[in-house]
Formats: sequence, C-alpha cells, structure tokens
Amino acid sequence: MPSPPNILFLIAARGGSKGLPQKNLKTIAGLSLVGFKARSAQACRGCKRLILSSDSDAIQAEGRRLGVDVPFSRPTDLATDTAPSDGVVAHAMDWIEEHEGKSYDAVMLLEPASPFATADHYDQAIALFEEQNADTVVGLREVENYSVFCGAVSKTGSITRIVEKMHVSRSLRRQDQPIEVTMNGAFYLIRWDAFRRTGRIYGEPSGCYGVVMDRWHSIEIETPDDLALAEYAVEKKFIDVNSWVGETT
Repeated sequence: MPSPPNILFLIAARGGSKGLPQKNLKTIAGLSLVGFKARSAQACRGCKRLILSSDSDAIQAEGRRLGVDVPFSRPTDLATDTAPSDGVVAHAMDWIEEHEGKSYDAVMLLEPASPFATADHYDQAIALFEEQNADTVVGLREVENYSVFCGAVSKTGSITRIVEKMHVSRSLRRQDQPIEVTMNGAFYLIRWDAFRRTGRIYGEPSGCYGVVMDRWHSIEIETPDDLALAEYAVEKKFIDVNSWVGETT
C-alpha cells in the first residue's frame, strides 16, 4: 500500500481583526480559537507536523503553550486585512524549504475563525485528497439561500435578473432545488507541488474538491454576533467540545 501523505498543518492567525478585536485569542468553553485548531490538528492521524504563522507575540505565546511549533514570525505585510491567504501559505513553504531544506506532500491551512472542524473532518479531507489525487480539498457548507433566488438589485431597486432565473426554474419549491454549497473556511488541504505551480490555494479547477460539513461545525467567527452564535451552539450542545477542551484539563 502507498504510504500516507506527509502533511504540514499550518495554523494562520494574525493579531489584528477589525470586526472582533483580538479575535483569535477569544475563548469558548475556556479554550482560545487558536486552541480549537491546535487540538483538532494534534488529534488528526494525518498531521505530521503542526506550526503557527502569526505576527502577534501573544498568539505565538498561546501557540507554544498549546504545544504548537512557532518557527518564524509572519511578516507585517502578510498580516493586514487585505493580505491573501495564498501569500501566507507561500511564506510558510518558502521558510520551510529555505531554512529546513525540506518540503511536504501537502499543507493543511487552518484558520481559527472557523474553530469547530474536527480531526475526523481533516481525516475525511485527506482520504478524499488521496482517492481523487486532488490538488485542493476544502471544507464546505450547504448555503441557506439557493442561487435561483439570489442576485443583484439594480440602482432602481429592480430584481429582474432574479425573477428571470425563477421563471426558467422547473420548480420554486426549496426541497426541489439541487443542494448548493460554499466554502466554510474550516480547512484548506493543498498539494505542495500544485501550489508551487500556480501560487494559488485554488489552482486548476478540475483538481479542487470539498468535504460538506453541517451548519454548526461550519460556524465562522468574524463579529461579536458570530462569537455569540458559537457560544450558543456549545451551550445548547449542537457542538460537543469535549474532544477539544477535554485535552486541556
């Protein structure tokens, strides 16, 4: 049997956040958002190494406390609101190759803003990555509003384009619409050499795949309201945090 892929897990957590200041250090059930990513990565069979990319001393200290390797500080130009994730991945790859003289089969990019991905979700992604010889595998969630009912509103308030789509639809019942998904930010598993060819997380479209996750595990935290929703999900046990916080006690 072929050996499993050698995967570098990379937590990307910058210090700044306009929507929710110090977002990546916010806690749920006593564990920081960085901690949620660290614990799930450490529990994943496919994680060969786990590192943190951050410009923040406080986040780096939190990573080390959690047992995460912090081999470098992220440059300030890659820690702005507009800095693309592609650049963060490229910087980590460049540093590993230049300073350690090694590379991996793939990198699993993890962003703390989507804290509830589990080790099992990562394992599913790795299995799909191998089965399909994929370039990229990402987390997905089902959208709440299907595209047949969505579109732009003109400056005059016209919704002509939306209604035109509705007119050509065979049925306007929600249950008759094909399931549609979007990325949920939970993880991005990227083939190392494919990223080197394209410089993009989403390179060749035919090589991109996804793992569909339920709405609660797909929660993304960008605002105080999002954080409140995540806390509600834990309080009401839509999310069982024992697999995360149980390892911190």
